[in-house]
Amino acid sequence: MTATRVDAEVIRRLPKAVLHDHLDGGLRPATVVELADAVGHTLPTTDPDELAAWYFEAANSGDLVRYIATFEHTLAVMQTREGLLRTAEEYVLDLAADGVVYAEVRYAPELNVNGGLTLPEVVETVQEGLAAGMAKAAAAGTPVRVGTLLCGMRMFDRVREAADLAVAFRDAGVVGFDIAGAEDGFPPADHLDAFEHLRRESVPFTIHAGEAHGLPSIHQALQVCGAQRIGHGVRLTEDIVDGKLGRLAGWVRDRRIALEMCPTSNLQTGAATSIAEHPITALKDLGFRVTLNTDNRLVSGTTMTREMTLLVEEAGWTVEDLRTVTVNAVKSAFIPFDERKALIEDVVLPGYAL
Repeated sequence: MTATRVDAEVIRRLPKAVLHDHLDGGLRPATVVELADAVGHTLPTTDPDELAAWYFEAANSGDLVRYIATFEHTLAVMQTREGLLRTAEEYVLDLAADGVVYAEVRYAPELNVNGGLTLPEVVETVQEGLAAGMAKAAAAGTPVRVGTLLCGMRMFDRVREAADLAVAFRDAGVVGFDIAGAEDGFPPADHLDAFEHLRRESVPFTIHAGEAHGLPSIHQALQVCGAQRIGHGVRLTEDIVDGKLGRLAGWVRDRRIALEMCPTSNLQTGAATSIAEHPITALKDLGFRVTLNTDNRLVSGTTMTREMTLLVEEAGWTVEDLRTVTVNAVKSAFIPFDERKALIEDVVLPGYAL
């Protein structure tokens, strides 16, 4: 099947896997409005459609700092048990409606304690909401498995605490760890203690790298900190000249290190110039283990169906390409091998047998 014969409805039905998606970047606009009213937080607008448009406009500024600043409003409504339960449950249901069969949701618990919840209470509450969403999705005939990545904010001083939480909750739905926040000026090696602790405790982790900063960020994430995956990684192409891979790029490809690529988000933050020329296509064609992700569905005004559709329409992707990145994602998921194998064989591949 060629790209020209794939319409949006077919793509919506395809099984999808997303590894890089932030909980606080994927709320429903109407939910933000309702919860903001309940907690007395002032929004740019109280009309859900206008709020969605406001997010999209701010995100398209080409400025990563402004992009991140939009989270002020979603985080404001995620400081209570009620807010966290609702947003976590709706997160799962929205993914299930989009055809997602496996997801890893990430968030930083330290950003959700302004309402008096402790860090463990934040994690417990989010897991409760995710479980409720998974139960409802399964009952509706659209089951989705969701694992949690806890994040430390790289520009603050609580990264080790977040790593300790990941260790403590690894048997309660947390499958891994990440650091998030402003990349440039805050190198991953600043938090080496946390990563060494995670390695000792056999907890896998990914690191945002190669988005706002270049090859040194990716190198540190992999060779100093020991990341098993890279969040974004678009600037890895700086180590590829005329199809010839440098040492770092070769290391990433040859060791099947997954790149969690987010095309729309990268356009909005200025890390890429267009969908047609986004590095995900060139890296896919060179044999890298690229995966396709949404990053922040509300902030970027996107879904997995939309990301796939854009690549089909603007970069010439085929169903086989979409299947490849979906299988790549499941192969690189932070869950046991037998569960990954079953997802690929029993769910993903049959779903692409069009």
